[in-house]
Amino acid sequence: MDNRKLYNRIAVLREERNISRKELAEKIGVNFQTIGYLEREEYNPSLDLAFRISEVFKLPIEMIFSTEPLKPLSQQLLENKKRMGE
Repeated sequence: MDNRKLYNRIAVLREERNISRKELAEKIGVNFQTIGYLEREEYNPSLDLAFRISEVFKLPIEMIFSTEPLKPLSQQLLENKKRMGE
């Protein structure tokens, strides 16, 4: 089984939206400690959990999780727009 590191920007998104770990945990149906494990990249979420997190933040999964270190979200959005020809 492949145990590749999965990077995420959950902490940044939570802070931008003023959502506590406890609030996010309640919204997605997990213990608040699970959010801490995810943010510290000590635990990779299941696909179902990743989808629930993306629904809370209203972002595609690939904007929250990556197998490569994540660029700042603003830079990633700009690159996506350029690729789409906007």
